[in-house]
Amino acid sequence: MSPSVAVVDRDEVDEVDEVDPEALSQSIRSKLTFGKASTSKSCGRAAPAPAPTDVLTHKDTIDALKAYVTAPSSQNESESSVRLLVTSSALKSSFMEILFNKHMTIAAVKEKLMSHVGTSSSSMLLTLKDNRGNAVSDLLDDGRKLGFYSPMSGYVLHVVDSDGSSLANTGWLEDVSKVEKYVMSDADYDAREDTYRKFKDARLREDPTWTLQKEIAKNKAMMGGGRGSGLDAGKEAGTSEEVDQEVLASHIKAGQRCEVQTSQGAKRGVVRVVGQDLAGLPGGWFVGVEYDEPVGRNDGSVKGVRHFECADGYGAFVRPGVVSVGEEYVAFDDGLSDFSDEI
Repeated sequence: MSPSVAVVDRDEVDEVDEVDPEALSQSIRSKLTFGKASTSKSCGRAAPAPAPTDVLTHKDTIDALKAYVTAPSSQNESESSVRLLVTSSALKSSFMEILFNKHMTIAAVKEKLMSHVGTSSSSMLLTLKDNRGNAVSDLLDDGRKLGFYSPMSGYVLHVVDSDGSSLANTGWLEDVSKVEKYVMSDADYDAREDTYRKFKDARLREDPTWTLQKEIAKNKAMMGGGRGSGLDAGKEAGTSEEVDQEVLASHIKAGQRCEVQTSQGAKRGVVRVVGQDLAGLPGGWFVGVEYDEPVGRNDGSVKGVRHFECADGYGAFVRPGVVSVGEEYVAFDDGLSDFSDEI
């Protein structure tokens, strides 16, 4: 006797997202009715109990859950519904598949399309196309039902807009240049705080040679760098073509006091070397710095190539974009407290 399996009632579970898989498994198991011992009329013997393989497995539970989730429900379209891709002669964009009922009249379909395509129903000529773009039929009779034309989900419903003054044809649905925009006056802009203009003016007061490219290089330096490479933070900064490393390096001379912006904060020292394509370093311009404190990466050498002399842990090589030079950058006098984690 073949085992009979009861079907799980979908109405017993209200929300799929809240289903406990173990509880669902128990529910499914409770509804499975395997063939029980019964008396055969022909031989009068009890039918054998089902083999252990008839027991619901974990895979059966998962398969049943998948079947539940993917099965049709009241939230899906019914047999009388169809999803059509809507396009318009007056619009560049197309619409995601819109759900229609096959019992709708063509007039009702046009009414539904008005808000999507931006033209009146009286100015629409509808053409049904298959999923390959081939015309199936022109929907000319407003009194006929949509189902008369045998549409299928995935077909295209193309709207020809015959009204030259419609919202779609005059560009009001897609041309953003027609929308009036607010333009702030210079006086109103200057009255605002934290604007780019004020930020730029403040930077130029600090450094007359400041440029946005320098700022970008400095910010990249704050994000770059790593231990064990022989380079300080910022080793990859300023490698973009938009940053003229040579110009930045031309303002830096060996022997100048300097401050280096790193991801660990500002570090001060003395410029020891400035050069392009230095041996042992990546391509481009680098500045070799001897820090006032042991907050560096090396002793002035990288990969066995020495560029300057200093105690181990005091040297570093950084990109020009993160270096500021000037006599005002005197040594910090607060010891190693800020950088002790790097020693």
